[in-house]
Formats: sequence, structure tokens, C-alpha cells
Amino acid sequence: MAEHPDCTLVRQGYDAFSRGDMDTLGSLMTADVVHHVPGDNLFSGHHKGRDACLQMYRRLGEETSGTLQVELENVLADGRGHVMSVHKVRADRGDRGMEMAEGLFFTIVGGKITDIDECVEDIDVQNEFWT
Repeated sequence: MAEHPDCTLVRQGYDAFSRGDMDTLGSLMTADVVHHVPGDNLFSGHHKGRDACLQMYRRLGEETSGTLQVELENVLADGRGHVMSVHKVRADRGDRGMEMAEGLFFTIVGGKITDIDECVEDIDVQNEFWT
């Protein structure tokens, strides 16, 4: 059985992110994409526009001295332009480490990502790590 094209798109995004290929990652998003990050920390809020999202992703790498790793566990599509992904994130920052499950809810229009809502296993742990 062939994978739904929206799932393939999200997998391509994860692959590009993991390789640090921001050009490819950016090509998968609309110019006005928004990534919503929960919590109350350095990255929380609404990152509006492709450039703002890519800058946030670059900064994740900078803040963790390149230790941030994302292991994709599952990708689910509804066939109507929504995809859910579940992954494990691991990173070190200074003398702190973090490992937890996270999920992303994507909206896809015309074969491009237009919106990303992020959910985390433990917002308090995430806030502490990024504060």
C-alpha cells in the first residue's frame, strides 16, 4: 500500500530537518506558514512566515550546540490535508539534557505545509530546558 502524499511530505520535512537542510525544508512550506510552540520559554509563541520558522529551527541547533536529535516514530494522515506526527526529541543544552515525546499537527494545502501546531509530553520540562 502506498503512503499518503501528505505523509510523504512530512517525512521529507523530518529528513531535511535532521540533515540541517533548511533549503529543502523551506521548499516544503508556504511563505506564510506558522509554527505554534506551546509553553513559556525561549521558543514559545507563533513563528509566522517561512523565514521565521527556519530561523527558529536554526536556533534550536545553535542553542543545543548541534545535539538536538529528532527520531520520527509515526505519521498519520486524515486524507483532508491534516497530518499528525509523533517523534522523540533528545538534546543537551549546557549542563541540562532533555528527552521526551512530542507531536506535530500539520495543515497541508496544495502540497505545502501551511500550519504546524506542536504538542509536548511535559510542558514544564520543556520550559525548564529552554529557559
